[in-house]
Amino acid sequence: MNLSKEVKTALLVIAGIALFISGYSFLKSNPIWQSSRTFYAVYQQVAGLVPGTSVTINGLTVGKIQRIKLLKNTGNLLVSFTVEDDFPFSKNSKAVIYEASFIGGKALAVQLALDGATPAKSGDTLQTTYKQSFTEAIEAKLEPLQDNIQSLIVHTDSLVHNINKVFNAKNRNNLEAGLANLNQSLASFNKTTSTLDILISQNQQRLTNTIDNFEMASKNLTTITDAITKADIEKFITDLQSTVQGLNKMMGGIASGEGSLGKLMNEDGLYQSLESASSQLELLLQDMRLNPKRYVHFSLFGKRSKEYQTPKNDPAAANKN
Repeated sequence: MNLSKEVKTALLVIAGIALFISGYSFLKSNPIWQSSRTFYAVYQQVAGLVPGTSVTINGLTVGKIQRIKLLKNTGNLLVSFTVEDDFPFSKNSKAVIYEASFIGGKALAVQLALDGATPAKSGDTLQTTYKQSFTEAIEAKLEPLQDNIQSLIVHTDSLVHNINKVFNAKNRNNLEAGLANLNQSLASFNKTTSTLDILISQNQQRLTNTIDNFEMASKNLTTITDAITKADIEKFITDLQSTVQGLNKMMGGIASGEGSLGKLMNEDGLYQSLESASSQLELLLQDMRLNPKRYVHFSLFGKRSKEYQTPKNDPAAANKN
């Protein structure tokens, strides 16, 4: 069958148009020969996400991002993406923006929700979230560290300034003089140590004898301690208890009026008799002191002694009356 040039030209034009449409759809990530569903997600910022980026589920590419549109009323971004019909998922699933690689670039993944809810259908808007990238995590850790480093630099600069202020020319000279004195002290200490070593070496035998004597004294002290420990302590305690009991018995007898000492301490009559005798003896001694002629008659020339006359103020006579 021979076709005319006009028909062949028409077929070539139709084929070209079909190829153009197919290529354009491929470049726009809109496959026309594959059935897919369109979903939407709203973000405050997309962090570099661009149309044509792959959409994955558990790391498997299942679709493409079609369009990113700025919403006028809120300033949020509306992301539309397609997912092949072979991948059903719950309407509670989330659209997650994550970092595709270390060198940069963002991608979109559907985080499945296996909760048995109603399956998502084309045209639904999914919940959204972000997954912090490695770079963002490092920046979040380095930001407070950077503040600390800046503060450390400021404090270090202040410290260096204060050190320079302290170690001026005068203080440096004083420090050098102090180090020189310290070196002299160390030299003297080394000399003293050497002298002490010589003294110890010369008197080593005496030190050895002293240590031996100390050990011998320690052994003797140990022997004495052992002898004291082995003594009949129980017998000594028993005798002491017996002595204390006897003393207690004697004190009890005295308290109850037994014996001469008990009667002396407990009978009032004996006490009163002693007190009366003491008073009479005191009067007798006083009378002998005041009136010695009453008791002693002495004449050097043999004269007859006069008869004694009692004084008017004789205390003994007054007491007698």
